[in-house]
Amino acid sequence: MQEEKNTTTKEFHVCGKDLVSKLKEILHQGNIRHIMIINDDGRTLIEVPMTLGAVAVVLLPVWAAIGAIAALVANCTIVVKTEEE
Repeated sequence: MQEEKNTTTKEFHVCGKDLVSKLKEILHQGNIRHIMIINDDGRTLIEVPMTLGAVAVVLLPVWAAIGAIAALVANCTIVVKTEEE
């Protein structure tokens, strides 16, 4: 029987120049299941589901896109979903 896991959602409001460093900080905390970056207008710019054991593999090709987003937006919101057992 599978255990149910609690999902927690957190939002971080950052300026574009701090986006990459904040994402690195968040990823080091662990248990990340899903990341979304949303602009000031509420549009989702990128959405990255995380799978167990594939965090580094998934993010490597995405870092270039995140860097481009950081250069283009003044402010954005990072939405992070985590799971706790």
